[in-house]
Amino acid sequence: MSELKKIGFIGTGIMGAAMAGHLMDAGFEVSVYNRTKSKAEKLIERGAHWCETAGECAKGQDVVITIVGYPKDVEQIYLAEGGIVDSAKDGAYLVDMTTSSPVVAEKIYKAAKLKNLHAVDAPVTGGDIGAKNATLSILVGGDKESFDALKPVFEVLGKNIVYEGGAGAGQKTKIANQIAIAGTLAGVCEAFAYAKASGLDIEKVYAAISTGAASSYQMSKVVRQGLDGDFKPGFMLKHLAKDLAIGTETATAYGQALPILGIVLHELRQMEKDGKGAEATQALLKYYGVVD
Repeated sequence: MSELKKIGFIGTGIMGAAMAGHLMDAGFEVSVYNRTKSKAEKLIERGAHWCETAGECAKGQDVVITIVGYPKDVEQIYLAEGGIVDSAKDGAYLVDMTTSSPVVAEKIYKAAKLKNLHAVDAPVTGGDIGAKNATLSILVGGDKESFDALKPVFEVLGKNIVYEGGAGAGQKTKIANQIAIAGTLAGVCEAFAYAKASGLDIEKVYAAISTGAASSYQMSKVVRQGLDGDFKPGFMLKHLAKDLAIGTETATAYGQALPILGIVLHELRQMEKDGKGAEATQALLKYYGVVD
């Protein structure tokens, strides 16, 4: 095992709980914090140490890992008084695996550097299935030396682990991933909306196009679940909307127009207004009228 022994894990939701469990299985000494303690109970029963605050969870750890909700949450737990940067021991590694803003990632990196802490942004792709199976893709931004030191930790959690560049590069790569997903998901939904409107049998259309040039994970896994009536969230629609909003904001700052992204974000925001934000992303089929 890595010389990094003690890990503080903050955020034990759909993905974080499975990830923390894998670290425990690998022999790391894991402390946990989550705003809702009940979501950490199974880990506590298995021997994880419960902490009352994010700052407490950071104290004395070799590595602090976070996977929380929104950029504002990330900034708060890292940079607030008594937060992670204030509380982490000298030389600790801080790893934010939330899909967050590259601007926030750069801010945390700079604040950490001033205190001899090593911060990286390492968002993941693969959803709840990837978290459960430890097959996540991990996209890392920060110092290459930090990436190398953390590689044994990352290898417990994922299979495709890529160093993307300096601080914020992991987040930028993840947003590029989400932009690709958004266009693909909307395109598949539109295909079945067209099929339904034209009087075709949707299942026959699916059988015809799902393994050819139109095949994709969004087709074979995500939309397939929606066609089967399964909208239990592995990844919530509102979280994709959050990611796409980051993409819109940063693309504007970079001088890049992304019209398809804007359209899909508008659709997701409308679904949030209709109370469907906590459903899985395949619920976009409902927006197009493919399913009820």
